[in-house]
Amino acid sequence: MQAEMRFAKSHEWIRPEAEGLATVGISAYAVEALTDLVFMQLPAVGRRVKAGESIGEIESVKAVSDIYSPVSGEIVAVNSTLPDRLETLGKDPYGDGWIVRIRPDSAAEIAGLLDRATYDATIGSQPH
Repeated sequence: MQAEMRFAKSHEWIRPEAEGLATVGISAYAVEALTDLVFMQLPAVGRRVKAGESIGEIESVKAVSDIYSPVSGEIVAVNSTLPDRLETLGKDPYGDGWIVRIRPDSAAEIAGLLDRATYDATIGSQPH
């Protein structure tokens, strides 16, 4: 499952799903770096986004960070239970901690993102 995942340099992950949809979340590294999450703002279903555009915010006790769309497309679902259960991001960032489902405009955009090994190498060189 995680082998199909791709990562943006801004720490969002995306996983292609059935019927041309893709699931988006933030990496375990990002959750760990944020620590002590207190608030999350999700985008509206039906919103069209461009790759790199902010689709929401996540706030910890030390910072507010944008959540960026790794690809262009339409938001088709949001994980509406997540803002009330932010601990899910720490427990299962690649499963129940998903943030949105998107209908990407182009599968090529997903393919152009970082694979797991490249992402891991990138974050390994970043200070916590």
